[in-house]
Amino acid sequence: MAHPSTTSRDRTPSAPPRAHVRVAGNTHPGRAHRTGGLQHDNTRHTTRFVVIGNHLAQHPELSLLAIGLGTHLQSLPKGAPADIKTLAARFPEGATRIAAALRELESHGYLRRERVRTSSGRIVTRTISCNQPAAVRQRAEPCRESTPPAPRQKRVRKALPAVPRPAYSGTGILQAATDLLTDLRRHDSRLLLSADDTAHLAPGVAAWLERDVTPAAVRRALTADLPPEGVRRPAALLAHRLASQLPPPAPFRAQAAAPPPPVRHPLRNCDGCDRAFRAPAPTTHCRDCRDCRTDLQEAA
Repeated sequence: MAHPSTTSRDRTPSAPPRAHVRVAGNTHPGRAHRTGGLQHDNTRHTTRFVVIGNHLAQHPELSLLAIGLGTHLQSLPKGAPADIKTLAARFPEGATRIAAALRELESHGYLRRERVRTSSGRIVTRTISCNQPAAVRQRAEPCRESTPPAPRQKRVRKALPAVPRPAYSGTGILQAATDLLTDLRRHDSRLLLSADDTAHLAPGVAAWLERDVTPAAVRRALTADLPPEGVRRPAALLAHRLASQLPPPAPFRAQAAAPPPPVRHPLRNCDGCDRAFRAPAPTTHCRDCRDCRTDLQEAA
């Protein structure tokens, strides 16, 4: 017989007979084995493929549109159009979204856009797709650090064409040539010459003057028919004209024979007036005495 104070509650233990063991998630009997997630069924490409780095395909900051557009650009051949209008016609995203994706790629170094001038003179935009921006930065940074900037080369002025030389370069004819060249600016303001240019051209002008060409004729030859669009380097134009239009030498002119020097007769005294006079022998009277004798004879 049971004790009157013992109840059924007292016979129910308050603690479990043993502790429960925590079942791992993967081996929980009520949970199926995880078989989801991405799987790959790859076949090796042998033609028409492009290699894309994970730094682009899994870029943490680029949008999915920018990643896809960057992949598309790297797959295009060289010279293919890659402007916004062409890409908007190719894809349904529209010009605004494509332009934003291009800016993303440009800010992370996967795209560069440069404005270049073609051989015909037109300015076009060249798009450059870069498959490894980090490698480009590594190549460029050592060059900026180790290579000092190249010194700016002084522009060498092209030498003036050669000019003729006079046979006899006297100071007088060279001074006349220098004055003529200096005066050209008064006839045409475009023919303002420096001191060095004037010194180079002066012998050529002297060669013209030496050939009996008047200064006015030389001036006309140098200033006539100047280019209407202007003279970029007047000294070179004048040097070319002095050499290419040099006239032939003046014809030879024999100098006239000099008159014989006057004959100086010896002095003698006049037999009539004892005055000294010059006369050839055998004259014995001066001119006055001879005239007087002639008058007396005619009167007789």
